[in-house]
This record gives sequence, C-alpha cells and structure tokens, in this order.
Amino acid sequence: MATAAEQTPMLTEQIREKIRAYIPRYPSKRAVTLPALHIVHEHFRCVPFRAMKEIAEILEITAAEVHDTMSFYGFFPQAPIGETRIWMCRSISCMLTGGEPLLEHACKRLGVHSGETTSDNKITIEFAECLGICDFAPAALADDGRIFGPLDEAKVDAMIEDVRAGRQEQGLA
Repeated sequence: MATAAEQTPMLTEQIREKIRAYIPRYPSKRAVTLPALHIVHEHFRCVPFRAMKEIAEILEITAAEVHDTMSFYGFFPQAPIGETRIWMCRSISCMLTGGEPLLEHACKRLGVHSGETTSDNKITIEFAECLGICDFAPAALADDGRIFGPLDEAKVDAMIEDVRAGRQEQGLA
C-alpha cells in the first residue's frame, strides 16, 4: 500500500503543463522526454525516481524509457545538487594537460570527492568525459554556461572563488 507522500504527485500542475506544451512540437510523446527532464531538473535541481514515473505517465511511456534517456546524458542527477554544478573535463586533451590532478586539487580545496556537493550546498563538482572545449584544455564548465580554461591550480582556485561568490562575469581564463 502506498503512503500518502507516494500518492501525492511530485510534479505540480504547472510543471505538467510545461511538459504537455511541448507535445504538439514533437513527432511523438516519447520525443518530449528530454525537454521534460530539463523542466523537472530546472525545478528540483535533480530528477527523482518519482518524477521519472510521473513524466512517463504524462508521455505514455515506461519509467525505464525515461531513465534510459536520463542516464544517457548524465546531466540529470537523481539527488539534489549544489547551486552550481561544475564539470571538470578528463578527455584525452584535458588529461594530457593535467586535468586529473586539477580535479583532485579542486576536490581537495572544496573538501569533497568527485560527484559530491559541498556542505554549504553551493558547489557540486564532478568529472565529464568530454566537454568539447579542447582548445581550452584542461577545462571546466559550470552549469550556468561559464567555461574555465586553460586551467592550472591558481585558476582552479579562482574558479572556485568566482563560483562561490556567485560572480557570473568571469569564465575563460
């Protein structure tokens, strides 16, 4: 038997309407999965399992199909993340120019491991397989669109301070 919390919808009617508004713009309801994930992520900063189930109901697909799309992209965590999410690249270009040690440096400076969020919920830091910004290797990307690179330890420290302070105008070093 489901608890009262499990029976109460997680997605508000406003969120559901935003998702439904995309349906006429796509060739099938299934094709709305990615925009739906973005809508839910924008609202909750994650996509909990219950939200996946509700997206599936709206789009008339299975929760497994929603999860497949979600896991393919890797940008949709199931647990809440920090105010700003930073991906540090570890592709071949970034790896060859010191990306791995810089990720370790950033994690040490933040007091977390890759994939974790700082205790003040300001920053989640994790690796990315490729950010597609090899010209700036080693590089990082904040989820607000800022690109940082080429990085060294001092520039990683500055990046962290910029993100912590909420400075938007910074970016490419």
